Amino acid sequence: MDKIYFNGMSFYGYHGVFEAEAKLGQRFYVDLELFLDLSRAGASDDLHDTVNYADIFDCVQQIVEKERYNLVEALTARIADRLLQAFPFSEVKVKVTKPDPPINGHYDSVAIEISRKREDRAQ
Repeated sequence: MDKIYFNGMSFYGYHGVFEAEAKLGQRFYVDLELFLDLSRAGASDDLHDTVNYADIFDCVQQIVEKERYNLVEALTARIADRLLQAFPFSEVKVKVTKPDPPINGHYDSVAIEISRKREDRAQ
């Protein structure tokens, strides 16, 4: 299966369990691996035979910046589910990185990666 990668999307959101996270917010990074057949688009060189990258970005931006979740797991799952609803992907992998969770210690970030297949949604 062919793939579209979308790497390092950056959004400001208000996700987290603690009140300060909901009030102050922080940056979130989203990476996508999107599975679909790109043979028609490769042959035709026509945007109508693929998905518009701007539409993908707008979809993810709407979720991260306009909705609120306590858990990064829920945020990540929502993105995956919405991408499968809105686009003809057979499978999606979504990784959401939260670089500054309120954890004492030294680390670069925490991240959640969720994979969903279209047939998973039919159950």
